[in-house]
Amino acid sequence: MIVALVTGASGGIGLATCRKFLEEDYFVVAQYNDNFFPIEKLGKEIGKSDYIFSVKADFANFEDVRRMCDTVKTQFKHIDAIITLAGVDLYKLFTETTENEWDRVFDINVKATYLILKEFIPLMVERKSGKSVLVSSIWGNVGASMESVYSASKSALIGLTKSLAKELALSGVNVNCVSPGVIDTPMNDCFTESEKSELINATPLGRMGNAYEIAELIYFLCSEKSSFITGQNITSDGGFTL
Repeated sequence: MIVALVTGASGGIGLATCRKFLEEDYFVVAQYNDNFFPIEKLGKEIGKSDYIFSVKADFANFEDVRRMCDTVKTQFKHIDAIITLAGVDLYKLFTETTENEWDRVFDINVKATYLILKEFIPLMVERKSGKSVLVSSIWGNVGASMESVYSASKSALIGLTKSLAKELALSGVNVNCVSPGVIDTPMNDCFTESEKSELINATPLGRMGNAYEIAELIYFLCSEKSSFITGQNITSDGGFTL
């Protein structure tokens, strides 16, 4: 049994990633916070409900994260792939961002990832095998006005990817990062239609990306076809940051 742990599984890219891994006959451990129904619906839709183990955890609560890890480790002897998609945005002027807001974004986007990797990477090292894909953002590469804390947290994931890749290379564990551009998911609902049009116009391919395109890239980085790729931050943005 090949097992993939997907955090943020009920989100747009998370759900597409679960679908892709299920289609490739992985057993998917799907973390969610509030919304279990899209995961349940997906399993029934593609006839793979028995291949999904759903686990609820609030990533702003570190005890919840630790409980989730304990539950997963009790159920599974190994994890073959870790995909960290859970995240939260904050669209606000830097000077108006409170300390609590800053902490919350970093807790969910960065510290929860640290806690999960710290629990499951030793299992990979023990088996001399494993793939981890941390999901950042183009704003982690270039920064976004009005999204300073989000951009900073996503930059942290890129740095973590590069460091861990060096640290784990001789242990047979590959660590990579994916930085999506403007993707048609609910996370972008904070933008008006006019703002979305501006983002599309700034994208050379002339459209938003879709969640399944990112899921395909994540799967590639977890497959044997990417066995000689580690420590990379791969941007999928339709040319937005060229």
